[in-house]
Amino acid sequence: MQILAAAEELPRTSALKAQLVCLRITPAVGAILLVAFVAFPGFLPPMAPDMSPAEVATFYTENTAMIRFSMLTYNLCAIMLLPFFMLIVVQMKRMATQTHVLAYCYLTAVVSGATIFALADIFFLVAAFRRDRDPELVQLLNDLAWITLVAPVGMLVAQNLLLAAAVFFDTGRHGSPRPVFGRWVGYFAALTGLAMAPAAAAAVASSGPLAWNGAVSFWLRIAAFASFVAVMFFVLRNTLHRQAIDDGIAS
Repeated sequence: MQILAAAEELPRTSALKAQLVCLRITPAVGAILLVAFVAFPGFLPPMAPDMSPAEVATFYTENTAMIRFSMLTYNLCAIMLLPFFMLIVVQMKRMATQTHVLAYCYLTAVVSGATIFALADIFFLVAAFRRDRDPELVQLLNDLAWITLVAPVGMLVAQNLLLAAAVFFDTGRHGSPRPVFGRWVGYFAALTGLAMAPAAAAAVASSGPLAWNGAVSFWLRIAAFASFVAVMFFVLRNTLHRQAIDDGIAS
């Protein structure tokens, strides 16, 4: 019996360790992405949509090295946030819902967002690729990069609302009254998702808070996303600790 119990415990221990690895790499990845954000000359402050073609072309000509460093870093490292979000998917699958449909929808939304972010990185790199390009074409590529970076928020809103729905449907597992996440996590996820929704207007607004450089579309969107990752890091850490206790791995 002891051998059988040990054999059953081993897969649970391995699964928990894998989840902990996904969680623990998140601060390092976040630090790298922050460096890339600060390094990009067009983020602090964000470039304005009303810059002339000559001004945009000059920006890319004078800052080619830092643009390439920042966007190559994002291209290589931003995908390493995926394990963090997949950890949320794993925990959603532990919830007491009738199916795993919400978890799989969440997974699809995360992957879609990662793909769009990668495309935005590439558009910035293409704009900086040739110094002798027509300034109007550089402006076009810059518009494409910024709108692709800021405006497509549907998947971010969807994934947060999906998480909120899963939390509200969760009533505990195997007769336990304790759900995977507290209900406040559902409200927090919904709130951060809705805070990012107005950024969709960056595709049509050329000035004001809804423009791609505006307080709502740019800064509120970034703050909401960063807050979600930071808060969920500690939520997931506590959840994994409780999971270890429930599985008899820790006390």
